[in-house]
Amino acid sequence: MRVCVVQTNSVDDKRANLDAAARLIAAAVAEDRPDLVLLPEVFAFQGGAPEARAASAEPIPGGETYAFLQEQAARHRVILHGGSYLERGEGRLYNTSVVFDREGRELARYRKIHLFDVVTPDGREYRESATVGRGQEVVTYNAEGVRVGCSICYDVRFGELYRALAAAGAQLLVVPAAFTLQTGKDHWEVLMRARAIETGCYVAAAAQVGSFPHGKEQRACWGHSMIVDPWGKILGQLGGEGPGVLLADIDPKAVAEARGRVPALANARPFSLSVNPTGAS
Repeated sequence: MRVCVVQTNSVDDKRANLDAAARLIAAAVAEDRPDLVLLPEVFAFQGGAPEARAASAEPIPGGETYAFLQEQAARHRVILHGGSYLERGEGRLYNTSVVFDREGRELARYRKIHLFDVVTPDGREYRESATVGRGQEVVTYNAEGVRVGCSICYDVRFGELYRALAAAGAQLLVVPAAFTLQTGKDHWEVLMRARAIETGCYVAAAAQVGSFPHGKEQRACWGHSMIVDPWGKILGQLGGEGPGVLLADIDPKAVAEARGRVPALANARPFSLSVNPTGAS
């Protein structure tokens, strides 16, 4: 399977963002026709004022972004993993991925489980849970014989989710993301390679890059979209300068080979944590 990760610089203008995504998808298809295309987190609308972010949310199914993804998948005859965008559902907003097959039919839907409630090293506060609800389900889907495990951005810090995805048969883990510049420079590559190594899966990470408006300030994303093989080797990586596309071939046989060489999943055992109240060894 040929996989493509798309790196965008999305801002608070949905039409402009969708047009930019369409151009990058078309460029990837023209360059080296991929089978699966992965867009970044919040690719349809990023930042802006709180009211504008809430107004950008759409029902799923339905809405402008859902229709856009359907049309792009069918037009280019690719499996299109729609990064994520804000879903309006059940009285809450959700950060949601939707996946479409080559005919534009919905294959899978995933709501982000781990929400980014963090104060970064530069003192900026991020409280995703203030506006977004938490997903509950671990989601995989069959992409023409390759089992794909779903996650979004901050999920990558929680290895137990990726072990659950691997246990559910995942061979390729996808991570659409909008990693901050401050955390990305130290943690991005390490986390992606760690998730690949500990599960023996491929990892495809499509990232936001560059600055975007957030209320009255500008914030920035790290970029460096990448594809990692099951041994933890980086097959390719974009930079942090601007949008682009990255393609790489993946082979499910390499998943079995990596797990055979270091059978960490097979060797894992349940354990209990015992705390000695006296502190004695």
